[in-house]
Order: sequence, then structure tokens, then C-alpha cells
Amino acid sequence: MTTPTRTRRTLRARLLVFIQDATGRLTAAWRILSTAQERLLAALAAVRPGRGTTALTRAATAVFQRQLAAFDRAVTAFAERWASVDLPLAYREGAFTMLDNADRPTSRWTWTRRHQEAVTALSAQYYVDLMARIREALRRARAFLRAAQDAARSGRFDVDQLRADHPLDRVIYAGDHRHPVHAWAEAALSWQTVSTANAGAARTALDDLGIQFLEVRDGADCGWAVHSDPDRADRTVRTIADALAHPAAHPNCRREFLPRMDLTGRTDINSGAPL
Repeated sequence: MTTPTRTRRTLRARLLVFIQDATGRLTAAWRILSTAQERLLAALAAVRPGRGTTALTRAATAVFQRQLAAFDRAVTAFAERWASVDLPLAYREGAFTMLDNADRPTSRWTWTRRHQEAVTALSAQYYVDLMARIREALRRARAFLRAAQDAARSGRFDVDQLRADHPLDRVIYAGDHRHPVHAWAEAALSWQTVSTANAGAARTALDDLGIQFLEVRDGADCGWAVHSDPDRADRTVRTIADALAHPAAHPNCRREFLPRMDLTGRTDINSGAPL
């Protein structure tokens, strides 16, 4: 059996590169929006009362609307590629790592109907999550545009106040918690990547290896269902069903599953038992 430490580092390194690349792409697409905001603020701040004011304001508004459409296209394209290409690759990485740990050839692994159904369900769920954030960003951008136009017409144009009231370079959670786009993207994509890879690992353990139990490796303080769960995850044995229910506990989770071929057929082991 491949040594857990070596395999674990290899999988984590692959996933980190995967997450960093996706985070960079999503952040770059989102930058179209924040750049458009700054350009509109600068353009409207430069408009002075008098002849031509209306034309200048309309021109600046039209530029913002075109950039908003470009943002919409860029982030939607990211979400579509993420769901249709990237997440299936993460799923397969988890599956291959499970087979490597069991000393089984990855060349025999195929996209069976059950694997396809599993990754399709995950991809659809995570696509909806990303698109919800995108739609919210578009709604906020349009609200900013209306506020900027109103301020320009009123003659009380305050760049700092508009930027503070409409931070398009932030993702806003419930309770008005504001997070930089890069931090949000990294957390969201990390959660989706690790969850999908571990789902691929667990499903492969069940379907391709026919085993019942997995060994969990995780951060020493990480709980099973959520990070604060007193049921600690690291170095415990879990059933396949439990692993599929909780492939990760939180964003940036380090959770990984190792096959326990030696426990197949045992009836005296409870899921969650420490090693």
C-alpha cells in the first residue's frame, strides 16, 4: 500500500494548484466589475455643471453598462467551465488517489453511470451557488449605477460615499459582512474542490474497491460535520455513507480519505471510532 504521507502530500499539492488557478481566473473576471466602478466614479466626478453635462453623464453610463455586460459574460463563462470541466477533473483526482492508495491501477477507472450521476449532482449544486453570487453582484452593480446617476444629477457627488455604500470589489454576506473577492473565491472554490475530490474518492472506494470503511486524515482540531464539531475527524474510521455525507467540514478543509481494505466485513466497528 502506498504510504499515506507521500500520497496525501501529492493530492493536496494538486488540489492547491487547482484551487489557486481557479481563484486567479475568477478574481480576474471579477476585476472587470471593480475596474468599471472606478472608471465610472472618475468620469462622473470630472463632469462639471453646464453645457454638455447630460451627454457626458450618458456616455460614462454607457461605458459602465458595456463593462457590466463584459463582467457578466466573463464570470458566467467561468462558472460554466468550472461546473462542466474543472469539477469533474477534481472528482477524478480524488478517485485516482483512492485507487493509488489501494495499489490498484487507475487505468481501469471509467466514468460509470454512478460516477457521472454523482459528479453531475455536485456540479449542478455548485454551479447554482456560483450563479447566485453572480446575480447578486449584478444586482448590486445596477443599484450602484442608479445611485451614481442620482448623485450626479443632484450635484452632490461624493466618490468616497458611493464607494463605501456600493463596494463592488467585495462579496457581502448576511449581516453585511464584507469579504474581498479573492478571499471569497478562494474559500468557495476550495470548499467545492475538496468536497468534490473527496466525493470521488468515497464513491470509488464503494463502487470500484467494494470496501466499507475509510480512514480520515484531517486537521488535528477539525470537527466532523463542521469545524467546531466536538466529534473530531482526524485519524478516525468512517463508513462510506458518512464520508459521502461529509466530504469536507469547512472552506480550506484538509480532509482526505484513505482506504481501509483490512476492515471489510467487520461488524464490530462504529463509524467515528478512533484508530
